[in-house]
Amino acid sequence: VSIPPFLFEAILYAPIDDTNSTAKIGNGIIFFTLYKKEAAMWESLTIENATKEKLQCLRENAVLKAHEKAKEETEAKKVMKQEHKKYALEATMKLEEAERKRIEDLKEKERWKVTEELELWKKQQQDAEKQRRAQKEVELHQEVEQLKEKKKEKIDKTRIPSEVTSKTRLKTTTGCRGSHSMFSENLKEEQLPAPRSAATIKINFTSRVFPTALRESRVAEEEEWLRKQAEARRTVNADFSELEDLKEEEKNPDWLKDKGNKMFATGDYLGAVNAYNLAVRLNNKLPLLYLNRAACHLKLRNLHKAIEDSSKALELLTPPVPDNENARVKAYVRRGTAFCQLELYMEGLQDYEAALKIDPKNKIIEEDAEKIRHLIQGTTQDS
Repeated sequence: VSIPPFLFEAILYAPIDDTNSTAKIGNGIIFFTLYKKEAAMWESLTIENATKEKLQCLRENAVLKAHEKAKEETEAKKVMKQEHKKYALEATMKLEEAERKRIEDLKEKERWKVTEELELWKKQQQDAEKQRRAQKEVELHQEVEQLKEKKKEKIDKTRIPSEVTSKTRLKTTTGCRGSHSMFSENLKEEQLPAPRSAATIKINFTSRVFPTALRESRVAEEEEWLRKQAEARRTVNADFSELEDLKEEEKNPDWLKDKGNKMFATGDYLGAVNAYNLAVRLNNKLPLLYLNRAACHLKLRNLHKAIEDSSKALELLTPPVPDNENARVKAYVRRGTAFCQLELYMEGLQDYEAALKIDPKNKIIEEDAEKIRHLIQGTTQDS
């Protein structure tokens, strides 16, 4: 039990430092630890010749003084607490501002990087186009020169017989009448047109989109797949009023998909998921968005979401044609992997076997399917 030291200050000879002074009761003994306000020798410990009324008045004044001091300390603590809260709020706001600025700087840096890559690509395309034009001009010039040479040769060939003909004409006019018929026959032969020059005719065939032979292909399914892809490219599902703070390129699903692919390659799976999420909001008909997001969810151990995205990708990858075989294989494998990590080995094996039906020569998928079969056998034996 502690006794406030100010209760003793009223009866002491001189004031004490009640902040540092203490009075404690323990084991029936009171321990006082008193510190003087001024370093000096006291003539006595208590006030001499003090009446009871005087001591009572001194005590009451000491209590009032202590109450006022406690009130001041409480107010000071309250002010200090408010100052601390204010400082903490300002520090938090500064940290949030710094984090927001860092994110904005990263976005701006990424934006500049993509813009520079786009400008570089445009410049390369322009240089390639200039080079192609220059090459075409050179080839055209060469063809013109060749035509001029051929024309010149033809003129030279036709000039020689005309000279010979004029000479023969002179002879026939001075010669006999019998030679005139011979000259007319030769003249008829010379007036016949020259044979046509040989040339090469180039025939171009319309290229098919799919490499399969026409007798083996499913034209209707292939045309339906192309139609669905064209419609998906034109589909925009997002309300741009909600996304008005985005840049123009950030409203392009293909740009967001490429950005997500780059983040996935660097190990930023959460950032890649955010990019794919925004792309899906803009266009929910592109199967590759769900397929790539499923790969991110596998890395982040979001197994149920990986199964949902893989299933959605398979739903959009219809009809099954050679052009989407690779994507369907990936979708089955990713969904099967998620099932196996959830210890649903039978469902996982079914997806791996479906992938093998599409790509039967894939040794890696075949080995993984065999491992799943061993796991199922071991689980069955243990049960």
